[in-house]
Amino acid sequence: MWVIRDFEPADAPALRALFHAAVHARARAEYTQEQRDAWAPLSYDVAAWGARLQSNRPFIAQGRAGDGVATIAGFSDLQPTGYIDHFFVAPAHAGQGVAQALMAHIHAQAALRGISRLWADVSLTAEPFFAKSGFAVEARQQVERHGVVLSNARMAKRLTGAAGVGQ
Repeated sequence: MWVIRDFEPADAPALRALFHAAVHARARAEYTQEQRDAWAPLSYDVAAWGARLQSNRPFIAQGRAGDGVATIAGFSDLQPTGYIDHFFVAPAHAGQGVAQALMAHIHAQAALRGISRLWADVSLTAEPFFAKSGFAVEARQQVERHGVVLSNARMAKRLTGAAGVGQ
């Protein structure tokens, strides 16, 4: 069982480690080493990462390890426009319901906030999960990260019964 909680600034280093691990372990089949290194380099600007998280206010999926220690299993966010900027699950927790718990939380938050459309720039790795969650591809994209081109998809989902913001 995963508990979804709000971001705390002290989470920033753990979320960066999770992001790096997720990109490098989970995206091997769809992206080359060069692409993964550009997307999630080992070295990064700590202040910029912390500021981005502070601005995005991600949701944290947390559980307890066998020894009772709290562990961060994944994180995601929901922006006022319905945009999902981050959606990552730790490799050690893949296939354990973390992504489903995060997506359910995003949907619940969208309903509370009156958001009528969810959308994201989704990696090729995450595309099947988003499709199973009711998102459809709107556009195929080529994005540049540190001089390296990566493919992804703009995916979106209309929410029924919600009236409000959305792009």
